[in-house]
Amino acid sequence: MKGFYDAGAHSPAAPERIWALLVDARSWPRWGTVDELVTEKSTNISSDGHDEVGAVRAFRTGRTVTSERIVGLEPGRLFAYAGAENPYLRDYRAEIRLSPATGGGTSIRWHGTYDVPFGMHLVMRPLMHRTMRRMVEGLARAA
Repeated sequence: MKGFYDAGAHSPAAPERIWALLVDARSWPRWGTVDELVTEKSTNISSDGHDEVGAVRAFRTGRTVTSERIVGLEPGRLFAYAGAENPYLRDYRAEIRLSPATGGGTSIRWHGTYDVPFGMHLVMRPLMHRTMRRMVEGLARAA
């Protein structure tokens, strides 16, 4: 069954500052809902915090490890990734779009789509909405 989420936030920070956090997988546990970057299950991640298209970033949340492959980058504007390994979601794709906000700062829009087995959507839809809202708000605050 198809699912989706769409979460937004405003940050007083410039898009470049937010972008630096997005491309640095090691920063995600500081501002996001993930507990840890699992480097031994990640591939092609950069030691200097500038991951590129093709990097697979594995994150642990609780006891669950999921992996996401970066599939699109437009510096300062678009960060896109797809699920590489996830025990709960299939065909997961997400985009984080950054744009200058009227009056200063940056508007952040984080949206994604995924498939789940029938019945799982009753759990996953509210969980994904809540989790991704916390992610985008954490990113906005951290920047």
